[in-house]
Amino acid sequence: MIRVGFIGAGGMGTTHLESLKVLSKEFPVEVTAIADETSERRTAASVIWPEAKMYGDGDALLSNGDYDLIYIATPSFLHSHFAIAAMRKKCDVFCEKPVCLTEEECAELERTAAECKVRFMVGQVVRSTPEYVYLKKLIDEKPYGNLRDIVMQRISGNVKWGWEDWFHDAKRSGTVVLDLSIHDLDYLRYVLGEPDTARPVHVARFDSGMINHIISHLTFSGIPATCEAVWHISGKEKFRAQFRADFDHATVDFNGGAEPSVTVYTDDGQVLVPEMPSDDRVVANGMNINSLGAYYLEDRYFIKSLLENTPNTIAPLEEGIRSVRLGIQILEQAEKL
Repeated sequence: MIRVGFIGAGGMGTTHLESLKVLSKEFPVEVTAIADETSERRTAASVIWPEAKMYGDGDALLSNGDYDLIYIATPSFLHSHFAIAAMRKKCDVFCEKPVCLTEEECAELERTAAECKVRFMVGQVVRSTPEYVYLKKLIDEKPYGNLRDIVMQRISGNVKWGWEDWFHDAKRSGTVVLDLSIHDLDYLRYVLGEPDTARPVHVARFDSGMINHIISHLTFSGIPATCEAVWHISGKEKFRAQFRADFDHATVDFNGGAEPSVTVYTDDGQVLVPEMPSDDRVVANGMNINSLGAYYLEDRYFIKSLLENTPNTIAPLEEGIRSVRLGIQILEQAEKL
């Protein structure tokens, strides 16, 4: 039995708690303790896992009880603190993205991982999202030739659901760069390797001065890539992720807000609609996520890898750290624009 200590029962935490509940019907996994500073969230979490012991903070959870695996779904600025503490307790770790926010935290995570040698997965969920898995297969197997260029977008309304409004504090969220654009920066590294160049070309800011809109240009062995991420002013605008990838013999278009989500336009005039896996398991978490979808897939992958003692090749800690470092590089340049 994998005994899970779960820290952070907000929107993202609820998604993973629900996912683990589904997985508990297939695998020997049980959430035995849950920590959150908000009593309402602890109450809601207890509905999902009624036998779990409740704590008012993550440090108390880590100090009491024995766990095999620690899940971290707190606000971003707390990720590295709890990840390091969990590793020192010799627990395996699943930590939501970004795994940290600063170079100092990157270095400390690396040192602790080298000492403790636990298994670690970063919740870079795009790596497990079916449409992006499909795109990776096209890039790797080249049925339409080589990738020529790619445009990736993450468009969201203003993020107003965060505990103590942490999204709007640059030191707590890392701005739209480390919270939202990090998804696409990480995915590009996953499928294309390390970039030769990476620079922001457009920046806009909230009235507070914090960056809320960024467009970055990157190149990967001569392949140009553009990433756009934005938190628009209104909180009512629906979130959507999009990409457009041009290959030698086709353009692949994805719009997460459309049905079908993926369309392939070939150079001989065909319009193809590849079938994508769907998930109708609804989750009500107060965020811009309405189904377990890829969160279930990444959770299942990690739980299975722990039980079978197989390596996590999708999103290990070192990959999460490298993506944070790329995001920091772009954010530091963007702050000067």
